[in-house]
Amino acid sequence: MRTLRLAAAVEAASFVALLGNLCTAHIPTITTLVGPLHGTAYLAVIAATALTATAPTSARWQSAVPGVGGLLALRLIGRRTPQRT
Repeated sequence: MRTLRLAAAVEAASFVALLGNLCTAHIPTITTLVGPLHGTAYLAVIAATALTATAPTSARWQSAVPGVGGLLALRLIGRRTPQRT
């Protein structure tokens, strides 16, 4: 679960960085560095969601949404996971 949280955060942050770069200066170096990071985080989110035993099928499908899929999957998994006290 910790891996999924980290990968979802990196995926969302790198997506924002790529869109921000696209809308402002469009510096190729940023795209070159952040693009592969975003792709790796995207694949890590999909893999981590697939390996999470408590993930419903809808969370596995939503994890494939680029940019925010990890956050959507975490939200769905959080609803189904009982809270520890």
